[in-house]
Amino acid sequence: MQRWLGLLLLTILGIKMIGILGLPTHAIPLPSPSTLTSPSPSSETNQSQVNLPPLKIHPLPPSLAKFRSSQSDDYFEQITASPLGYLIWSTFPIKVYVDQSTNPQDSAASNQRFLQWTQAVRQAIADWGLYLPIQEVLDPSQADIRIERQEPPLSRQLDPKTGQLQIPRARNAQTRYEFYDSGDIPSRLRQRMTIQIKPGLSQSGTLATARHEMGHALGLWGHSTQPDDTLYFSQTKESPPISIRDVNTLKKVYQQPTRLGWPLPQF
Repeated sequence: MQRWLGLLLLTILGIKMIGILGLPTHAIPLPSPSTLTSPSPSSETNQSQVNLPPLKIHPLPPSLAKFRSSQSDDYFEQITASPLGYLIWSTFPIKVYVDQSTNPQDSAASNQRFLQWTQAVRQAIADWGLYLPIQEVLDPSQADIRIERQEPPLSRQLDPKTGQLQIPRARNAQTRYEFYDSGDIPSRLRQRMTIQIKPGLSQSGTLATARHEMGHALGLWGHSTQPDDTLYFSQTKESPPISIRDVNTLKKVYQQPTRLGWPLPQF
């Protein structure tokens, strides 16, 4: 098992991906153009070093399987698979931890803003909970998805053409994932998500941002080109609810093969 863990840690370094949602400080506090970036896998680490489970399709969760709509279009072609397949959850309920105030009774303005932030995030979770089983947990170490109330870090990049350091604009939120060995018997590859949403947004802005980022965390690793979708790539004046296209796309993602959630080969 120690050999497996060592190899898996090396693999994780090569395939970790980050999703970023950015917003200029003068703009309406709603989701703005964002990019999902992936560093190239390390040349010293690739999937051939670890015997990974084969790509297979998980059964649809009942809440998603029963979803039916006369509208069939989606934006599946905009969704990117990870190096281990699509980012599909296969163990339910999906456990989510949300940062919350340590003193809910405090009437200070700063604490009230914290409570409003938490309320908006929980509403976003409830919205997605209609389609996938989600449970809030109080222990962050038990969470599959951790939602933090903090400013996303700036990710400076070097322009390969000019050699100049590019200073990115401020962002509302960031979603990132990592893979790990579950340690079960049999052991399985699983994903863990972290969402960071900045304080200071309006309640509607926090709701829109949390709803968008939760879409990424649940497997929609890409963006829609239609402004009526929650996963639209740019900001809009209105905060769009989860659309039929969003759910159609989510359902199609969960019908795709992945290595996540399947037992690792044993020796």
